[in-house]
Amino acid sequence: MKKSILFVSLLLSSTLTLAADQAASVSPVAPTTPTPEAVPLPMPVADAKPKEPLGFFITSTGLGKGAELGGLAGADAHCQKLAQAAGSVNKTWHAYLSTQALDGQPSVHARTRIGLGPWHNAKGAEVAKNVEHLHGDSLETARLGNNLSRTTAITEKSEAIKGAGDKPNEHDILTGSQPDGTAFTDTDDHTCKNYTSSAAEGSAQVGHFDRTGGGNISWNSAHASKGCGQENLVKTGGAGLFYCFAIN
Repeated sequence: MKKSILFVSLLLSSTLTLAADQAASVSPVAPTTPTPEAVPLPMPVADAKPKEPLGFFITSTGLGKGAELGGLAGADAHCQKLAQAAGSVNKTWHAYLSTQALDGQPSVHARTRIGLGPWHNAKGAEVAKNVEHLHGDSLETARLGNNLSRTTAITEKSEAIKGAGDKPNEHDILTGSQPDGTAFTDTDDHTCKNYTSSAAEGSAQVGHFDRTGGGNISWNSAHASKGCGQENLVKTGGAGLFYCFAIN
């Protein structure tokens, strides 16, 4: 009996020792870390279309001497000065003005001195695609019409010009041109002596940038001014302003 108890005791002791050794030999299992959910990356946003460079404007100010602009050269220089002040430093600018044959000099047509287009205003809006579109040379372009209007014909500073209904009305824009952008061929003065006169007499053809008033909606050939001086232009709804176009 004593031998049986001793045998059982030895057997139990061996079993416990073996279990302890096996437990010690098992490596601890590291706790698992939850995998973070993948966060979707935002889709790249397409760049907004850059604004078209300035190619057209109405002068924010005239020269203060009515239609006396120093001829075409003086008017072009004024366009260039205003454009550069507005940040357009890599373009050449011309005034939209026609001259008449005078003192042995041939006439100059406004339409031939403004480049090929297209032209955009200071806000990036297209005013005209080309010379033909600007003047409505064909039946198709005349039907479509250009985009020169009260809302798009703005200054180099992106500012509006006072038009019909405003005080003062300044919608008369000097052009000296016929509706197709060419010079007049008769002997009457349509350019205030090619923009060298500020006298009370004489006349210059003007357009209405707002396409309103006097029964004529032409942007470039609405009527003649009543005199060439600054006061004369103001009395008939102008301020000695003119159109400028980038030729390149």
